[in-house]
Formats: sequence, C-alpha cells, structure tokens
Amino acid sequence: MSWAITRPGEGAFSSKIAENTALTPKNWWFLPYDQLNLELLDGKECNGIILIESTNKAKSLPYHKQKLFFVISSIRHFAVECNNLGIPTLHISSNGPYHEVIDEISERLGPINVNMPSERSLRRELQPLEESGKLILHKHTGWLTEKDWFVESNGLRPPFRMDKFYRKVRKELDWLMDNGKPKGGKYSFDSENRKPWKWDPLPPKENEYEYDSIDCEVVKIVNTLFPNNPGDLGEKKYPTNSLEVREAVDYAQRVLPSFGDYEDAMSAQSKSLFHTKLSPLLNLHRVMPSEIADVALNSDSPLNSVEGLLRQLIWREYVHHIHEITDGFRTLDVTKTSSLPRDAGWEDHKISITSAPEPNHLKQTNPIPLAYWGKKTRMNCLDSVVESVIDDGWTHHIPRLMILGNFSQLLDVEPRQITDWFHSAFVDAFDWVVEPNVLGMATFGLGESMMTKPYVCGSPYIKKMSDYCDSCDLSKENKCPVTNLYWAYLERHRDKLEKVQRMAIPMRNVSKRSDFQKAEDAAIFNSVSKQLQDGLPVIE
Repeated sequence: MSWAITRPGEGAFSSKIAENTALTPKNWWFLPYDQLNLELLDGKECNGIILIESTNKAKSLPYHKQKLFFVISSIRHFAVECNNLGIPTLHISSNGPYHEVIDEISERLGPINVNMPSERSLRRELQPLEESGKLILHKHTGWLTEKDWFVESNGLRPPFRMDKFYRKVRKELDWLMDNGKPKGGKYSFDSENRKPWKWDPLPPKENEYEYDSIDCEVVKIVNTLFPNNPGDLGEKKYPTNSLEVREAVDYAQRVLPSFGDYEDAMSAQSKSLFHTKLSPLLNLHRVMPSEIADVALNSDSPLNSVEGLLRQLIWREYVHHIHEITDGFRTLDVTKTSSLPRDAGWEDHKISITSAPEPNHLKQTNPIPLAYWGKKTRMNCLDSVVESVIDDGWTHHIPRLMILGNFSQLLDVEPRQITDWFHSAFVDAFDWVVEPNVLGMATFGLGESMMTKPYVCGSPYIKKMSDYCDSCDLSKENKCPVTNLYWAYLERHRDKLEKVQRMAIPMRNVSKRSDFQKAEDAAIFNSVSKQLQDGLPVIE
C-alpha cells in the first residue's frame, strides 16, 4: 500500500487528529488540495471528509518550496479545523496518485463524493472512477459565474474576449450597476489604474506570520523530501491557519483604497505595493471569491479601486472557463510545435512527460534562460522580479506580464517552457489559471484566440511604470538592450504580427527603422540570447 491514514500520535499534526478507526459516515467527500473550505459543501449531505497529500503530485514539477509548504500546511490546518468542528476527517498521505487512494478507499467506504476538480489534470485522473461509480461528481460551487454566461457572451469557439464576458457578469451579478448602467459611466476604469508609484502614499506594512508547530513539521517534510527544489523556507510568507487567513483578508481591505491608482505600478522597493496578495488563498479556496467581492462592494474605496479588484476576480473566472471549455486548449485549432523537455529549466529536476505539440503561434523555440532561476543578467528589471519570485514564489500580475512574460517573448522562449516555469515557481499557479495567463496572454502562444495582441514592450514602458531603471547600471550607461530586443522581436515575427490589428502602429514604426538599425537590433538579440542561455550577464 502506497498510502496511509494519519492516526493520532505524538507529532504536532497527528496529536491534533481525532481517532478515525471507527468512523461510519454515510456520505464521504474528497476535498482536493484546492477546495479547502467547508462552504463548498453547503447544501450537500456530508458526514465525513477525505483529504489527501500526494508526493506523486508534488514531484510532477520542480515546485517552489514555498508552494509545497503552503499547500501541505494548509491541508493539515484545514484537517485540524474540521476535526475541531466535530467533522470526521480522514487525512491520507500517499506516494502514489490520487486515483489510487480513492479507488482503494472506496472499496471500504463506498462511493466517494467530490466537487468538480478545478485542475484539468485531476479531472482527467479521476474520470475513470466516476465512470465506474466509485466517485460521484458534483458541481463546484466556489466559482462566481456560470458556464452558460461565458457561452452566451463568447460562444464555444475563439476568439474569446474578456470585455464581452465582463459586461455579462457585471449585469448578471448587478455589480456596480445603476438601473442597468455601470456606475461612473463606464464598465472599466483600467485607464485610471496606471499611475507609477513615487513613494507616496506608502503601502501599509505587510502581515508577518509565525511558524506554528504544524508549520515547523511541514518545513522539515519539504526540506527532507524536496531538498533540491527552488526557493527556501526561511521566513513564513503565507497564511496557513484560519486566524492568519482572516488577517490576510484584513490586509486586503487596508490596501484597497490605493489599489486602483497603482494597480499597474512596479517597484523594487515594494514587491506588492497595494495588491491584496490573496490569489494563493483564493486558489485553494481558503478564502471564497464571493467574500472578496463583498469586501470590494462594501468598501468606501475609490471606484477605480473597487472596479479594479472586481475585474481581477472576473478575469479569474474568464480564464477558468476558457481552460475548461477548450480542454486545456487541446480542442483549439492553433499553431503548435513539439515541446522542449518539461523540466521548467530547473537543472536538478528531470521528469518524464510525453512530448506533445504545444500552442506556439510565433513558433518560438528557445529554452528558458537560467536567468529565470536566479542567474544575474545586469538588467535590473528582470533580476529584481526573478529575485522576488525566488524569494517568495510570488509577484503581482504586472511584473508577471510586462517583465517575465515580456522577456520570454523578446528572447523567443518556447511558450510551454515559460508556462511550466510559472507553474513551478508561483505559489498560486494551477493549470487552469497559469496556462491561460501564460500560454494565452503572456506569450501570445494562442495567437488572437484569447488576446487581441501580444503584450510586449521596450524600455520606455518599464521606465515609466517602475523604478527598476533608477538603480540599473545598464540604464545609467545607456546600454539597456530591451528596446533593441523589442524591435528585433517585431522584425523577426513580422509575418504574423502584421496581421494583428492592434499591432498596426508598432509594425509601421519598425518598418521605418533603417537596415543598419535592424541589423543592430538582430545582433543585440543574438548576443543577449547567447549570454543568457549560457547563464552569463548581458555584458560581462
């Protein structure tokens, strides 16, 4: 047997687990790692809960130690919380896959109930058990929107557009609406979310979390089982118990008033600025999206802050629907190429995943540079953001898109490689959220199926929206290569990008560059690519 039920013992966690040997609930529910909230069982007959930790899942990618710690410790704290409420709870540790545990335990307990898993990988794994009657599938009630809303606004085939879905959701939920019209006269205040941050106002002090006895036990487990994974577990970065979760929601309320103005700002001085940092908790359902929507709607914060947070929640729904409807893009008719090794570029992690063609609209084939795992480049914008990810397993969505995603495009990194890196490196990354956001948006891997243009930029945008250039030697010496990389990218992919309506102006501008300038752009691209592929700085 490759799995075992946690029994009462002397450990920090096992000492808090009730004796489960005589449990006789009639309705057992398996709550996966990302459904850690009893609200998901409201209105459903449930007499007992099953929680599973799978090292098989944990080893599938070189996950950041902060992510492994956060997920495992959250599962264990949730198990204790359920026990304390008198709910019979089976906590199971397994070296094998989830379906193996459910298959065997259903022989003892009868059919097991489960809400529709969010991750495609888990849905596919459990599908044979549902077909055999050992697993009973139910609607996942943790989402804010219905699939029908997405289909009515976008249909089942691309192009998919957020604006159509966003307006539909706002009307259906009556969020920020007055007599059928949006408050403030428009649906989106995105144009008012673009102020650069200049040290005023100062962000509130971030919450500090202390390791409790269960956390300390999990730290030892992660460091023992995954010693070579990226990141470390020095400070506790994320809330794992219910009290800390409440503190995290309180923090979100404190930053909300200034969130709207500085939503798109980036800073080396403040990693999160006024972002709520709730995505890890939301994606485990330790906090329900509906609660955060209520926080926003009941706030007296400026309209652009409230609308901006609601738009983020609806975007989360948008990418989930796209991923589910397209079976993780497998049903989309898009350009695909054979994938590079699925190791996310982490040298100590070699995994065997069957290579299959992956979305790759621009046919980019370079491996991910070692810079994404901490090798310094001398480009302060990239180095600062990567350092944040290595330290915390997190950065907010603009550095993800306009630094990490931007550089991967400018360097022609294969889209699946950078997607696997995001999946491995970020605490809040799961297939349904990371694949649309990276394959679909940050890399333009799906072409215009999901986005109207590639999100790429040169140094002017970075300089305007951040303070990275202020302390960058390359910028001070006027040797920053980013703008040349941008022009070289446009020139290399001219045949595809000239067909993109929203790229008309950039493509006209690149056409105006002289042959000498284009040759210089290409030379800089080749030089920077080689240096970074070799793990070296841009200029030694």
